[in-house]
Amino acid sequence: MIFVDACFRKKTPYTPIWMMRQAGRYLPEYMEVRNKAGDFLTLCKNPKMAAEVTLQPVEILDVDAAILFSDILVIPLEMGMDLRFEKGEGPVFSDPIRNMEDLERLYDYPEERLTYVYETIKLVREKLPKDKALIGFSGAPWTLATYMVEGSGSKTYATIKKLIYTEPEFMHALMIKITEAVKAYLVKQIESGVNAVQIFDSWASALEKDKFFEFSWDYMVDIAEFLKDKYPHIPVILFPKGVAGYLDAIYGKFDVFGVDWGTPIDLAKKHLGDRYVLQGNMEPTRLYSKEATKDGVEKIVEIMGAKEGHIFNLGHGMLPDLPVENAKFLVELVHDLTKR
Repeated sequence: MIFVDACFRKKTPYTPIWMMRQAGRYLPEYMEVRNKAGDFLTLCKNPKMAAEVTLQPVEILDVDAAILFSDILVIPLEMGMDLRFEKGEGPVFSDPIRNMEDLERLYDYPEERLTYVYETIKLVREKLPKDKALIGFSGAPWTLATYMVEGSGSKTYATIKKLIYTEPEFMHALMIKITEAVKAYLVKQIESGVNAVQIFDSWASALEKDKFFEFSWDYMVDIAEFLKDKYPHIPVILFPKGVAGYLDAIYGKFDVFGVDWGTPIDLAKKHLGDRYVLQGNMEPTRLYSKEATKDGVEKIVEIMGAKEGHIFNLGHGMLPDLPVENAKFLVELVHDLTKR
């Protein structure tokens, strides 16, 4: 698989490309399945439908890897938390976790209840071309904790950050519980057939440097090292968003570092390029324009070179109204410009 080989810095015929949120609302085919499902969680819990939308971007765009269609919040959902998705607001938990008593009511083994995810993986792997990789994923413990404590998305993260400084013992207990759940969940994904895993820390930038390493990165590295010891042949990708100022201190046993669009790729290459394969990092809104797309790709390829050590991706996810034609153009352009 070209994608897996690239994760291990092996020689490939071109730089592989996939895109975060590549299975999503910008695709009419996705919307058709989503409307049949009725709501987002029903789609996530229906293996046949989830497998169908996982495969769509590979069939339509010819990306080099599929990423499992699911949601990061299925872990707290299956820990027993009450999750709903509100239009215009996003995910909402009616019963946030704020203290040790709340923590004790969480179910310890959510991976046992996530059988619909593993069934989706098996269905996808059966239909996915053998040269295409299937990427599994989880939210990072810190990002999952922010939703679980805040109860929804947040602009300030004031509630959880207050707990970091006033109740650090509780916060570490929460992080440990989530970390163990993520480990078990990703093991199940690997055993079901994924070829690589990515851990998303969407809210990493909410933390100052020392707290980022204490409450986010250290736990991500713990998961990565656990997986690499158990499955050395499975690439592990870590993606902390918005930590350009912390690159000098990044450490750990993993394979690929995801670079967000706000982190200059040359800066990431300077600090991390000799130790990790870099993934990223084009600004997603460039895809509204073919000219801007071409300019963005050429700049990144110029810096990274058409050689090993890079996987092309956006610096965050696909936006809901991006033109499908431009996404196809991006994939073809990357393949053409990076042929070895």
